[in-house]
Amino acid sequence: MDAGNSFDLAGRTALITGSTRGIGHALAHGLALAGAKIVTHGFRDLPGSDDGVPYYPADLADASACTRLAANVIADHGPVDILILNAAADLRRPWLETTVEETDYLLAANFRSSLLLCQALMPPMMARGWGRIIAIGSIQEVHPSPHYLVYAAAKAAQTSLVRNLARQVGGSGVTVNNLAPGAIATDRNAGPLADPAYRARVEAMIPAARVGDPGDCIGACLLLASEAGSYINGASLFVDGGWSA
Repeated sequence: MDAGNSFDLAGRTALITGSTRGIGHALAHGLALAGAKIVTHGFRDLPGSDDGVPYYPADLADASACTRLAANVIADHGPVDILILNAAADLRRPWLETTVEETDYLLAANFRSSLLLCQALMPPMMARGWGRIIAIGSIQEVHPSPHYLVYAAAKAAQTSLVRNLARQVGGSGVTVNNLAPGAIATDRNAGPLADPAYRARVEAMIPAARVGDPGDCIGACLLLASEAGSYINGASLFVDGGWSA
């Protein structure tokens, strides 16, 4: 391997779910700078953009929407080389108050969608002998909050999916890994982190003593998405300032 080119993604197509904001948006920007063709996704229709980046709306809690998304991206842009499973849904709710409908939605959005997209997009990667699956997990997998019981459980299930698939496809040229951020300053977290007392409590649990930025996730993702990470398979890489240590 030429170390100088091992992070180059020229000629690779990357589908990044949940990439209109936050971590997904940062990852799309980072992989584009490395040369990848980026295909973005979000929950809802958005006004037309003049940046030329393809965008597909879909509610991934809907099983049929997952299969349509995969089929439409392949039809419009050819094979997907890199799949980043970033789209997620969470709900702050005491576990005794969580309804069946809410539970079903969270499991569908955070776990089932990952399975369905892998089923649709991994076999062509295996046939070509190259592919990267990167699930975006969470610090909640190892430090679950009592207010996010179902979300944390779904992320842990997604990581089990990653490890299982990695063992099955490891000899095909496809790698399957989990990138788990810690406390990241996204717009989704802006409300809680705006409370100085809450932010201070969070930062006190992080050895780096600070909340992360979405851009902090780019380097780890680029490693897992490129030839530089070709011998990393079935791993969980925490980008959390040491919180999981």
